[in-house]
Amino acid sequence: MSAFFTSGEARRVSSLPGVLRFSSCCVKLYSDLQQGKGESGNRAAELSMIIIVRPGTSREKLDRLIASFEARNFGTHLSEGETATIVGLIGDTSSLDINSIRALDIVEDVRRVSEPYKKANRKFHTDDTVIDVGGVRLGGGYFAVIAGPCSVESARQISEVARLVTAAGAGMVRGGAYKPRTSPYSFQGLEAEGLQLLEAAKAATGAPIVSEIMDAADLPLFENVDVIQVGARNMQNFRLLKALGELRKPVLLKRGLSNTMEELLMSAEYLMAGGNEQVILCERGIRTFEPYTRNTFDVSAIPLLKRLSHLPVIADPSHAAGLRELVDPLARAAVAAGADGLMIEVHNDPAHALSDGMQALTPPMFAELMESIGKYLRLEDRILCGAPL
Repeated sequence: MSAFFTSGEARRVSSLPGVLRFSSCCVKLYSDLQQGKGESGNRAAELSMIIIVRPGTSREKLDRLIASFEARNFGTHLSEGETATIVGLIGDTSSLDINSIRALDIVEDVRRVSEPYKKANRKFHTDDTVIDVGGVRLGGGYFAVIAGPCSVESARQISEVARLVTAAGAGMVRGGAYKPRTSPYSFQGLEAEGLQLLEAAKAATGAPIVSEIMDAADLPLFENVDVIQVGARNMQNFRLLKALGELRKPVLLKRGLSNTMEELLMSAEYLMAGGNEQVILCERGIRTFEPYTRNTFDVSAIPLLKRLSHLPVIADPSHAAGLRELVDPLARAAVAAGADGLMIEVHNDPAHALSDGMQALTPPMFAELMESIGKYLRLEDRILCGAPL
């Protein structure tokens, strides 16, 4: 058995059926681990290699295989199903030669599981997750637009904007009540009053509402908010993520200004590890050396995240650009890249907005954008979900 333990690289699976079979095996093994079957019930996050055993393998040979790994101080987890028997290895498997293991007559396939995120990983959940927010769906071919002002400023402002954006096809209304601002002298939001005004707009339009939370202590005030947003600055506020993980309502998680894809997915993992699997990822631009735009829109993040994860991915071209004239082309780029939705800032009087007026579209501009992206969506037979009537 010593031939197993030299360094080597995994060969790629050459057929789609093989990929799908491996993915389904990953799903079953991870599910077993999460449910606590066997001695490794709480060790799903440590799973590092999966071995699929050939059908018809005798128990004696299977036991010898498992014993050989345990003799090398690897933890093992055996999952036996109707269609597959799977051995999961727990520990540092970097010294194992995958090709040598695969060459054994009882082994059908072997894969490393290198990513630290498991619940958010597409390997363990091959189908797109579809999140339903009061009848408005995102993911799996469903597309939704979240629109509204950066900040809720008055009853008249939020009610008028909510009415106009939903009439143009937006599925949800956004509005900031608690505003994380760079300057302590900038408008910080209406806080609890702002949420009440946003709820009134929801009652008038029927559209689900989205608003950002900054502190877990404010959670009781967000009871009637349909989607709780975690802003870029709080993407790695792990205490907040843990608190939101205990909820059973959608969380919109924005990528941090300088965070990697893996860091974003690990933040999603915090939410999902707590039991809340209704997570929406948002690409909102990253900080680079370029001064002409507020941020740099990382359009490549959209197809990459959709490849790595089963969670819906939306884009925020308003914050990505910081300039209203760039919102439309960046929104169309996001749709073309496969985004499941958009978050767009819209204000009825951008010149006098209390925050981020330069990046806010007027309602007529938003209506034109909706008509523009509608053409792209129809070409791909994707479903645009407007606000419930």
